[in-house]
Amino acid sequence: MGGRVTGAAGALADELPGWVTLLRAPNPGPMTLDGTNTWVLRAAPGEPAVVIDPGPADEAHLAAIAGHGPVGVVLITHGHSDHTEGAPRLSELLGGAHVLAADRAHTIGGEPLTGPGEHFGGLGLEIRLLPTPGHTADSVCFLVEQGDERVVLTGDTILGRGTTVVAHPDGHLGDYLSSLELLSTYRGIPALPGHGPALADCGAAAEFYLAHRRARLDQVREAVAAGATTAPEVVERVYADVDRSLWWAAEWSVRAQLEYLGVEQP
Repeated sequence: MGGRVTGAAGALADELPGWVTLLRAPNPGPMTLDGTNTWVLRAAPGEPAVVIDPGPADEAHLAAIAGHGPVGVVLITHGHSDHTEGAPRLSELLGGAHVLAADRAHTIGGEPLTGPGEHFGGLGLEIRLLPTPGHTADSVCFLVEQGDERVVLTGDTILGRGTTVVAHPDGHLGDYLSSLELLSTYRGIPALPGHGPALADCGAAAEFYLAHRRARLDQVREAVAAGATTAPEVVERVYADVDRSLWWAAEWSVRAQLEYLGVEQP
């Protein structure tokens, strides 16, 4: 689950590396943009692929992913259903392929992803786990290297368009800001997000997100100083430019912002 539709969070990637394939799920919407991005990474023809985020339980989409077999492992960036719902069925279609996630609830046939710097190899790709909590508690990104090329799979921590939601209370703004600071160090490396187009520079996109979050925090401080006492009241003042149909999602982020600022909430 992402955020509202606005401009790109940085320059778009001109092209993807030859070992990266995008399969977009047919679930477009205000929170999923054009649909959930399923990424298939294959180091060379004949090598087992790595699948990132199976997406929804759409049979045609899952069959399309399986058609890119063989698949060595399926990785999950976070537990929202638009990224994970299809994982059990995809594992079946792939003959029991392991699905690895930070949350054991979304792990199939293996052990959950654990600490910073965990590496996966053996498929012609070097994959490093980057824990990036904030959007959700279990959010992770993956730094993937193939030869002299690198990409960062960002899930919903950074989207290709617009901004993401801090899904309070599971999500936490302090953690999210720290995660963005980590991602800001990956300058010049393309970002492959969970929704929207690929971005040319993960670090630049993270800096854009940090500036946006800090500006929103200033607006929330001003709203509280002006007398707003509840999350809905802050949303009405700060997110007036957002379609009212999405205010429920903005309220998640506002609750996270108020918690971060130490504001008592009813």
